[in-house]
Amino acid sequence: MFVIEDEWHAEQVGEFSTREQAINELRRLAAVPWDQTPNHAPCTNCEACGRRYEMIEYDATTVPWRELERTPALEVSTSGVSWLL
Repeated sequence: MFVIEDEWHAEQVGEFSTREQAINELRRLAAVPWDQTPNHAPCTNCEACGRRYEMIEYDATTVPWRELERTPALEVSTSGVSWLL
């Protein structure tokens, strides 16, 4: 199981069955402007903030899920898009 999460705001974007699906979602997020949903940060000073997405891999066969790997993936801000993968 792969989860995309905004590390800076502790907001989960979605759960994906495969790494490929998660990366496709990151590509979609990279194409969305910084000031549009879902990239628009919830901060009161969102122009000075942004989103820092991580891809987290879990072993979903355990309860609770066990984290296997956490990878910084994408930053979206007024400065633009930066891929971290």
